[in-house]
Amino acid sequence: MTDHAAHWHPAAAYLYVLHLDGPALAWEYLRRNPNYRLDWRHHHIDGRQPNDELASRWRLRLLEDPERDARDAQPAWIPDPDKLVVVRRDDDPADQAALFQFWRLPGRKRLIHDGTRLMLTCQLAGCVLRLGLSTTLEEGVAHAYAVRAGHRLGERWRAIETELAILDAATAHRVALATGRPGRTPLLHMRTLQALDGTLAGASQREVAEILFGLVTVAERWDVDGDLRAQVRRLLRRGRILMAGGYNRLLHVGDAKQGR
Repeated sequence: MTDHAAHWHPAAAYLYVLHLDGPALAWEYLRRNPNYRLDWRHHHIDGRQPNDELASRWRLRLLEDPERDARDAQPAWIPDPDKLVVVRRDDDPADQAALFQFWRLPGRKRLIHDGTRLMLTCQLAGCVLRLGLSTTLEEGVAHAYAVRAGHRLGERWRAIETELAILDAATAHRVALATGRPGRTPLLHMRTLQALDGTLAGASQREVAEILFGLVTVAERWDVDGDLRAQVRRLLRRGRILMAGGYNRLLHVGDAKQGR
């Protein structure tokens, strides 16, 4: 991200986007926002304002380094994304209740404290587990999963069904990983982010089209009122909207699936 011109041309550099979920995609758009990057500089480099004061503008608990892409960053969103699984102590456990065992959780783990609780991210092949660990939770105690009540209860529950299945398999010491083929929406996000990086680097719409679709295709089909130019314009308009605040809807399952 530091040198856009050197990084936005190769499509291979964006392949990881195909396997990101909603919260991770939200971060990819936010970290490209020039105003967010300026806030990060004011806090991290200049030390002008407190982290939490600046972070709340972006629906974050703490500012995250925009140079870190979604494979390394761990933004703490406000409110919690639908796909966050809250794990808490079970105060009335049944006989032979499953016990919380941190090191039995699958994947590469990253742990931060967001000022309220521990946030754990487990990176698996083609999947990310996001867990909010209650302050009452301890290693080796019976535990339960919590879902926020409200009119979207059903959606929130369905959003974490896959995560709960993986956690159940980990508790039973089984491996339950299945990576599906990316659909059209992930590919759309990949192209949108690449096109957005191109314009942030100062490229024209035609130059963006040449990178996305090839020199030959652009030479044959580029026209001021043509479909190829219209497609590039739609990608850029979509990218700017998501970067400017539309990323918030990617935190919720119903909106993220639409990808609009």
